[in-house]
Amino acid sequence: MLARCSGAALMGLEAIPVAVEVDIAPGLPGLLMVGLPDAAVQESRERVRAALRNSGLQMPLTRVIVNLAPADLRKEGPAFDLPIALAVLAASGQLDPRSLNSVWCAGELGLDGALRPVRGALALALAARRAGARALLLPAANGSEAALVDELAIWPATDLRAALHWLQGPGVSAGTATITPVLKPEPHPEQELQEGDRQLDLADVRGQPHGRRALEIAAAGGHHLLLVGPPGSGKTMLAQRLPGLLPPLSRKEMLELTLLYSVAGLLPASAAEPGLIQRRPFRSPHHSCSSAALVGGGAQPRPGELTLAHHGVLFLDELTEFRRDVLNQLRQPLEQGEIWLSRARQRLRYPCAIALVAATNPCPCGWYGDPERACSCGTGLRQRYWSRLSGPLLDRLDLQVVLRRLEASDLVPRRTPGAAAAESSRSVAARVQAARQRMGARNPGGVNNAQLLGDALLQQSELGDRALRLWQAAASQRRLSARAAERVLRVARTIADLDGSTAVEPRAIAEALSYRSFDQAL
Repeated sequence: MLARCSGAALMGLEAIPVAVEVDIAPGLPGLLMVGLPDAAVQESRERVRAALRNSGLQMPLTRVIVNLAPADLRKEGPAFDLPIALAVLAASGQLDPRSLNSVWCAGELGLDGALRPVRGALALALAARRAGARALLLPAANGSEAALVDELAIWPATDLRAALHWLQGPGVSAGTATITPVLKPEPHPEQELQEGDRQLDLADVRGQPHGRRALEIAAAGGHHLLLVGPPGSGKTMLAQRLPGLLPPLSRKEMLELTLLYSVAGLLPASAAEPGLIQRRPFRSPHHSCSSAALVGGGAQPRPGELTLAHHGVLFLDELTEFRRDVLNQLRQPLEQGEIWLSRARQRLRYPCAIALVAATNPCPCGWYGDPERACSCGTGLRQRYWSRLSGPLLDRLDLQVVLRRLEASDLVPRRTPGAAAAESSRSVAARVQAARQRMGARNPGGVNNAQLLGDALLQQSELGDRALRLWQAAASQRRLSARAAERVLRVARTIADLDGSTAVEPRAIAEALSYRSFDQAL
């Protein structure tokens, strides 16, 4: 007897429909798996056998053939356990085959029949809705995540017996049963990143007014930032507080981030913690990471740290300690906001609209350029240290800021009566939000200033004669590339938006030029 059950295989951020076909025919007892399964899918034979037996069901004592169609698509992961088990039950007469019509299934089976969560449940739910499925049957731990998709009935089950109850019980044929995702209140901008239970606030950063201003500009315009300074100058503290200055995520951005983390298998596994991501991500990979870990890839491509920072911040600490070939792979994604991973049999797109913050010491010992502490590195060692950063990569970093060593007086809050306290993340985030609103009202499609190109950039900058002459003279004297000159203008446009100015004044050009510290030869 032949039976079918619908499932899906993940390919990038998409779930591709897969038909699980089971045929029971005369022959020696055994289960043969075909359809290009990987090792995890092949091992589902033993999990399905044990789950059926321990759930009080029978595994047919005859020849069982399982085909995963389409046969030329690679199938990976344990999510096919549940559809295989249900199709076996339908083919052996223990389940009405009609109950599986238009029902999609996914789930990993334990040996006792318990259903364990799988990655990509949100992508699976989106694909099921597009295919017109009447219900999606999956582990209870994935229920809240899948329920984020409207107009699709979700049937959560804790074990194989509960899954059969959904298929055999009365009143489920109409596909009306569902669960409601629990959404947390939308956080304020200054609550976006937390260190334990303590919120990270910009007011905690002592001194460094130049770095604080650069951080505000980066948050307002979506610009990439490079921080160079001696050890303990506050580079990491500044970077960690950038997410708290960014505007709250929109509903569309939350769903997009949730889909990314679902495919990567990084959502909370507990049903009590639904997977809708509401905070901008902050990713900080170690400098020893590989290319696949940073930009994505592998035999079966997965998202890398670059994609996991989508709509958030990617912080590369100790930038000059990364391998040069790894860093150079960032050049194209930083420009385009997406990365394409090409393999022999597939080509996948991952989004990566990020704010890059990089930090490094000025030399291996960290004290080059300090007026009071001598550098112990020679010229050759410093050149080798900086040689990992190519000119094209530095070109793409809009803001290049040199931080000074903090004095002892900077570490203690000023107690002078009437002295102004350091600005908090809340007040800076309010200015950033106002600047973003000006950009959204002026820019086509609501893009940030960092994404403006060519004629659109010149038209929206509204340069006067003095500002234009200053920009052209600086580009000529500094021998800026066309890309670097454009980025100076984008930063100046963001400075004008922060100041509430409709036109880019010469002082905005001058301030933007002050953030290009490494255009000349190092």
